[in-house]
Amino acid sequence: MTKATYEKCAPDDARLPAVLDLVRRSFAYMEDRIAPPSSLHRLTVDAIARHCDTGEVWVLGDPPLACMFLTEKPNRLYLGKLAVDAGLRGQGIARQLVDLAAARAVSKGLDTLELEVRIELIENHQAFGRMGFQIVRHGTHDGFDAPTFYVMQKTVAELA
Repeated sequence: MTKATYEKCAPDDARLPAVLDLVRRSFAYMEDRIAPPSSLHRLTVDAIARHCDTGEVWVLGDPPLACMFLTEKPNRLYLGKLAVDAGLRGQGIARQLVDLAAARAVSKGLDTLELEVRIELIENHQAFGRMGFQIVRHGTHDGFDAPTFYVMQKTVAELA
């Protein structure tokens, strides 16, 4: 796919309901595969609007065909809710979003991207691994005795 144009959403962006719909559709496949259920069930349009104010929400298209949420943390940029419309998967859009996240990290003086993947979703570990992420630790959701997710990180270099 050619380089797409991504836009940063404002808190009052009219596309936010469609962003929520895209994330719900994109994450639906994992519903019966993960425990505990995804935090997606608590996600609302109002919560996305707040994230636009406190972090960043990036989208491709109107209506949105892809999106990601970015949150600045100490020494790293957290990448969450990366979603690509089912009809566009396999065309390099997720990689473009990760590259955009890397550029945003560099612009903020950060050298690490971080994300979390559920242990059960091996295909996600592999996909992010191909994009340069490595598992750095695991975590356990409240109420569980065994690890339920991996934390993956990628070091980003200053862009030339």
